Amino acid sequence: MYAIIETGGKQYKVSEGDVITIEKICAEAGSEFVFDKVMAVSNEGELKIGAPYVSGASVNASVIGDGKEKKVIIYKYKAKKGFHKKKGHRQPFTKVKIEKISL
Repeated sequence: MYAIIETGGKQYKVSEGDVITIEKICAEAGSEFVFDKVMAVSNEGELKIGAPYVSGASVNASVIGDGKEKKVIIYKYKAKKGFHKKKGHRQPFTKVKIEKISL
């Protein structure tokens, strides 16, 4: 059994027991979180596709914790002008474990 959920503007294919890294959400570590934007659910070969979401479907997950990705360096340079600009960015994320997929 698997489901396709939408969160943070991205789509994820999840099964029970999966640990995924998603865009940061406002939830404490150890708490429960419910994803209600379920786009598709497959159960024993039967596929339900929503328009855009499957009504009544939800995915329960437990929040493991928050963190930051590795630093991404943005470097701008213009030849023969002496222009150099260096900037860094670390994207925050939340790690969750999928507990239950329900229809």
